[in-house]
Amino acid sequence: MHLENLHLVNYKNYEEAEISLSPGINCFVGNNGAGKTNILDAVHYLSMCKSYMNVIDRQNIRFDQPFFVVQGDWNKENTRINIHCAVKVGAKKVFRRNKKEYEKLADHIGQFPAVMISPYDRDLISEGSELRRKWMDGIIAQFDRKYLDDIQKYAKVLLQRNALLKNMAEHRLFDRESIEVWNMQLVQLGERIFERRKEFLESFIPIFQKHYDSIGNESEQVSLTYRSQLEEGDFAQLLLNSERKDAHTRYTTVGTHRDDLIFEIKGHPVKKFGSQGQQKSYIIALRLAQYEWLKAKLNVTPVLLLDDIFDKLDQTRVERLMKLVHDQFFGQVLVTDTDEDRIRDIFAKNGLESKVFHVNEGTIVG
Repeated sequence: MHLENLHLVNYKNYEEAEISLSPGINCFVGNNGAGKTNILDAVHYLSMCKSYMNVIDRQNIRFDQPFFVVQGDWNKENTRINIHCAVKVGAKKVFRRNKKEYEKLADHIGQFPAVMISPYDRDLISEGSELRRKWMDGIIAQFDRKYLDDIQKYAKVLLQRNALLKNMAEHRLFDRESIEVWNMQLVQLGERIFERRKEFLESFIPIFQKHYDSIGNESEQVSLTYRSQLEEGDFAQLLLNSERKDAHTRYTTVGTHRDDLIFEIKGHPVKKFGSQGQQKSYIIALRLAQYEWLKAKLNVTPVLLLDDIFDKLDQTRVERLMKLVHDQFFGQVLVTDTDEDRIRDIFAKNGLESKVFHVNEGTIVG
């Protein structure tokens, strides 16, 4: 599977741009701020129905414009499929496949997978648990539509339960019957989410550890651990035990919305004790594992998006990553860099042909 072309109108810094892509390696070269990352982000949009960099759609519209359009032709099993997305201020986002609008955006997720490796990925380590949950959920949801439906429903039920807790606090009453209505739904959905996350990590962790050994240092023991309050006991009982606390805080204090992934190296948190090199290796290993897991589960080779990583990696890690490209572990690759000579040398040294595009303040030549 690969993306044949990409057409942008009013997307971020692009007034209009048309790109014909190679099914192999595509390099976008230009100064910082020229718009290289925005090209990769547009491909991510066609894959996941949202920007990788900014999930608020209207903030991806070019300054002082009322709409943006991102569209492209995917080649999947030698069949061309046109995907068209339009976002207009004050209107519903429109996503079409071969001119037919999706009834639910969820129907698109997982059809055209793409994996981004970016300097911003460090946020997975440095930021809070919500980002790690969303990352995990985003992977599972591409393969399991029922799971996607469950996490969306769970979020709505949680919102209703929290609104009820707030309302009860304001009126200084506690309505157990009303709370139990939401508890029942939360338990049913939460237990399914908990089990599915455990299943995912059982298959994902060995892949992650394999890639860390290839990208990082084999002598360093790394771990990825799932932490959930549901491991402590029955979810329904946990909700019952937390009634008083929930009433006081005005929100639900237990559940799968509090789950986290613990990243460790040599038994210590990567966030506090990992060097910059170790953190980079950890993140790249996570992304490579994500790529391999999706490739196996979806029976489709995802597009790989490499954003400005050659400037951030040492020579050893670059060579190990290029070996995977050379061994055809990846399919189509889109990569950005500020140094044309460097990127040409990297691919030429590994016997790889690439198509080079020059990006300059919203224009693309290639």
